[in-house]
Amino acid sequence: MPLVLAFADGGPAKGDDQAQTHPVRIECGEDAVTFRQRSKPVVTYRGGHGILPTGVPEEYRRAGYLHPLVTPGGVVVSGDYPKNHLHHHGVWTSWTKTEFDGRTPDFWNMGQKKGRVEMIQWLGSSETAEGAEIGVLHRYVDLTAKEPKTVLHEGWRVRVNATPMGQPHEIDLTVRQTNVTDHPLVLPLYRYGGLGFRGLDAWDGGPNCRFLTSEGITNRIQGNESRGRWCWIGGSAGSGIAGVALLGHPSNLRHPEPMRLHPIEPFFCWAPQQLGDFVIPPKGTHVLRYRILVMDGEPDPETMEAHWKTWARVL
Repeated sequence: MPLVLAFADGGPAKGDDQAQTHPVRIECGEDAVTFRQRSKPVVTYRGGHGILPTGVPEEYRRAGYLHPLVTPGGVVVSGDYPKNHLHHHGVWTSWTKTEFDGRTPDFWNMGQKKGRVEMIQWLGSSETAEGAEIGVLHRYVDLTAKEPKTVLHEGWRVRVNATPMGQPHEIDLTVRQTNVTDHPLVLPLYRYGGLGFRGLDAWDGGPNCRFLTSEGITNRIQGNESRGRWCWIGGSAGSGIAGVALLGHPSNLRHPEPMRLHPIEPFFCWAPQQLGDFVIPPKGTHVLRYRILVMDGEPDPETMEAHWKTWARVL
């Protein structure tokens, strides 16, 4: 189904004058929205029914995620459908270990055919002098029931902020999950699930991917299941170093949130369930807020901490 969005400010601007007043533009394609700043790509939201690569089984079809993420220097830093984890997609959200109405759907490991996440509605968009944003709606479907059962509605607000030339790209993601059933969704203690990031295939393998947490941890084994305000993940890309910093908001559950740093793969996840069970009650809502900095060069902890403080309004 081709993508059609209604622009709240009257539609995409045209011409040089409008380009100056709207530095971040939204480009609509078939089942995808690409954000551009000064005509260069920043990030693409993949919607519709999703595009399934040749040879990948149908159960892995996915929509409702961000890929590719591109640095100001034009370097792609995210991966999609990696061969060793076909269910990993750039930046995405999902839950792994769950309990619902006597069953255990898994919305993360799609190959098990126990659950899936679908994009179901475009909610609109806007472009202003400060940036551009879109709204979309997903649903979490329990496939362990006799008939597929929608458990959660998940709204995404994706915003790309206008930033000075050469500064990291800023992507703000707000996720609002609502339990639309009469049963609680229990999220038991588990090592991952929530918001995930998958890096480049070239970063696969222990020595090829680097991490830096807000607590100064660079050893991915020590950093795994630690807590932080932000975490940078990156490696060699293009002609130098590039990566992303994922910042967690103080309003998020169990902030500073526990983190999953994979021991050998370019994978990171905010995982609040590492600290124990929590529940999204019937008709209840769970909200998550993150900022993603997409950047060229070596990670600078002082710069990332300053970004976090400004965004989180911590003086």
